[in-house]
Amino acid sequence: MKVIKPFLLIASLTLLVSCQNKSDKQFEKLEKMNWLIGQWENTTPEGYLTETWSKTNDSTFLGQTYFIINKKDTVHNESIVLTQVNDDLIYRPTVKGQNNDEPVDFKLTSEVENVFSFENPKHDYPQKIVYKKVNDKSLIATITGKQQGKTSTESYPMQKK
Repeated sequence: MKVIKPFLLIASLTLLVSCQNKSDKQFEKLEKMNWLIGQWENTTPEGYLTETWSKTNDSTFLGQTYFIINKKDTVHNESIVLTQVNDDLIYRPTVKGQNNDEPVDFKLTSEVENVFSFENPKHDYPQKIVYKKVNDKSLIATITGKQQGKTSTESYPMQKK
C-alpha cells in the first residue's frame, strides 16, 4: 500500500503539469498581440482617432475605435472582438451603420515580424486589415480592398498613450 501512494502522487503531479503546459500555449496566437492592449491615438487635420484595447480573458481582446471631427462629432464608431478559436485568430469588427450592425469576421492569414494580416475576401470593403507594430509606442493599422472596382488603401499611424 505504501508503494501505491507515492505512485499516485507522482502520476497526479505529472498530469497536472502536462495539462498546465497545454493551456499555457492554448491561445499562443492571441498572446503574440498582447502589445496591442492599451489606448492608441492620432490627431490629424481631419480629426482625432482613438483605439482602445483591453483583455477580456485568455482567448479574447475587446477593441473600441472612434474617429471624431470638430472635437465633438463622432463620424466612425467600431467595436472589435479579437479572439482565438482553436487555431484561428479572428478579428471581428462591428461598425455602426454597416452590415446591418452585424460583426464581420476577418481571419489571420499572415503573421511575420510584428505584422498581423487579417482577411475576408468576401467582404465589400475592406478585404484586408493589417496591424503593424512599429515599436512599443507606435503602430500602423492599414485597411485595403476594392471600392467601386478600384483598389484602395488607408493607413492609420497611432501612438500609445
